[in-house]
Amino acid sequence: MKITSIKAWQVDLPLREGQYNWSNNNSVAVFDATIVAIETDAEVIGYAECTPLGSAYLPSYAKGVRCGLREIGPRLIGLDPTNLGAVNRVMDAALRGHSYVKAPIDIACWDILGKVAGLPLYQLLGGRAQEKIALYRAISQEAPEAMALKIKDYRAEGYTKFQLKVGGDADDDIARIRACRKALDHGEILVADANTGWTRAEAARVVAATSDLDVYFEQPCPSYEESVSVRRRTARPFVLDEVINDPSTLMRALAEDAMDLVNLKISKVGGLTKAKLMRDICTASGIPMIVEDTWGGDIVTATITHLALSTPEEFCLAATDFNSYGTRDIAHNAPKRVNGFIDAPDTPGLGVVPLLDTFGAPVLAIG
Repeated sequence: MKITSIKAWQVDLPLREGQYNWSNNNSVAVFDATIVAIETDAEVIGYAECTPLGSAYLPSYAKGVRCGLREIGPRLIGLDPTNLGAVNRVMDAALRGHSYVKAPIDIACWDILGKVAGLPLYQLLGGRAQEKIALYRAISQEAPEAMALKIKDYRAEGYTKFQLKVGGDADDDIARIRACRKALDHGEILVADANTGWTRAEAARVVAATSDLDVYFEQPCPSYEESVSVRRRTARPFVLDEVINDPSTLMRALAEDAMDLVNLKISKVGGLTKAKLMRDICTASGIPMIVEDTWGGDIVTATITHLALSTPEEFCLAATDFNSYGTRDIAHNAPKRVNGFIDAPDTPGLGVVPLLDTFGAPVLAIG
């Protein structure tokens, strides 16, 4: 089997709630998604999606996905898409870094592998390890009272785990954390995610002022070293995200006891091949994960569910159902939230069929 062509479509994904806000006054109302198709001489097609969270969250941006695909795409024509190691080696040789560009190629190749094997991806990623996947809901940054009120609405949709977007003014964030923690019921979980938005001094103030609360703290500062300094100042469970971007940084963080959990974003690390490796390192090291991505629609959500479903429940704090945040369906048979949980499709590969006739003409065609 050989890759004969690579195509990409640009698709807008409007937000159901109008706007998503996080640290440093960043916000997005319409997400810019890239849908990728890898065609083969065996008439098996693999699909994937990459949707960065704007251009100020990670060193990635939506137009960069498509530019990067133009750079690496010609090198992939003629390769066997089921030889995932070879595909990744060629991509790494063709373009240094830019893992998010390589992620949809890797994921689409996994989709092909599942279709050839006749198995859903979760079987190839380790087999079903959970009955169903618990979800968490990100709460866009607003005034403390508004954020606390949203917990009631999200609870009615079945969520019991909530990620609170902080990383703004320290006094406001202290109020946000206290208001939302007060709104929780017994057994519910709150993660205060600063998305690198605090200085070390601000983070020190916040963790000290909320030390009496049961709350997880996530990625307080821009650098690994600053964030680890904050970890030393709090007894609360600690999550690293933005600074854990490949297996080597994960190994360093494990060796230095830098976190209690990892937020594992599939496109950030380069796709399912590297995400599976990092997932397995975490489980072998006793570190639970939040399994998700930077953003996305139906295809990203399907990809998340396959990796999460093959992760033992004790190591999977939660996953994310990004397709419930938006207003647009982009694939048939996409997994959907049911009472705060989600499952992966049982059909071969990712198990979803993109609605290509709604995307317009491809913005990229190689081969």
